[in-house]
Parts: sequence; C-alpha cells; structure tokens
Amino acid sequence: MIGVRVVQKVSSTRGFAKVAPHVIPALDRAVHRLTRGRVLLSAQLLPGVILTSTGARSGQPRRTPLACMPEPERGSWLLIGSNFGRTGHPAWTANLLARPDAEINWKGADIPVTARLLEGEERAAAWKAALAFWPPYATYQARVEREIRLFRLVRRSP
Repeated sequence: MIGVRVVQKVSSTRGFAKVAPHVIPALDRAVHRLTRGRVLLSAQLLPGVILTSTGARSGQPRRTPLACMPEPERGSWLLIGSNFGRTGHPAWTANLLARPDAEINWKGADIPVTARLLEGEERAAAWKAALAFWPPYATYQARVEREIRLFRLVRRSP
C-alpha cells in the first residue's frame, strides 16, 4: 500500500500540521453534511467519526470530524488528541474533559457515548495500539512537549 505510506510521510511534516487543521475538518464537515452523513472524506484513509461534544465554556454543541481507532472487541473507539502535532491540546479534548457525555456519528449512525481520558498502563497500551494503527502519531508526539490525550468512547444508553 504505497499510497498509505506516502500519506503517512506527508502527514508527519510541519507544513501539513500548519495547513491540515484548517482544511481537513472544513472539507469533512461539508461533505458529511452534503451526503447526509453517508461520507466522511478523511475516513477514506482512516476510520473517522463526527464528534458532537458540548463546549467546555460555551455549553454549545460542537461538531468535530476526527480520525478514530475503532475497538470492535470492546465496542468502543479511541480518539487521539494529536492536533496534527501542534503545541496545544485540541479544543474537543477540553470539551470531553468538562462534559464526557457526547455523541458520535459512526458510519452514518448517531451513537451516544461517554468519553474517558486514559491514564497510566491503560493509556500506555492504547498508545502502543495507536502507533501500530497510524505511525505518524509518534512524530506528532516527538514534536510537542505535552502528552497527547487519548480518550476511549463507550456507548451509553440514549
């Protein structure tokens, strides 16, 4: 899969980190809306969800397209707060820390979830799995001083 390797190399560059956060989410939101939830552009390469969280300060719903790592054996999803290797934590992570009940749109279905920040050995195991899933996460972590936040999302009753 040479295409995946090329994308991994490109996504590890500083230039990508500067441009991607402005372009990819906007394209994802537009295509997702135009196709009524059937298509998420970035999910053509990596699995993805649209996370609807509640703003930590505003209390308003915030929709964010994100790559995810499905965990079918657990019935859960991992979200990696890499922010494309930029210095600050992405806003959606603060939203989940403040209000962990959220919703994801996964393959066109809206699913209520609860998010939990992973720590310690559980985080270490999830980080190892995330690196096997998408190796550029290692480059993102090496580029920043902060520890990249990892969240596990599990289904909750509506």
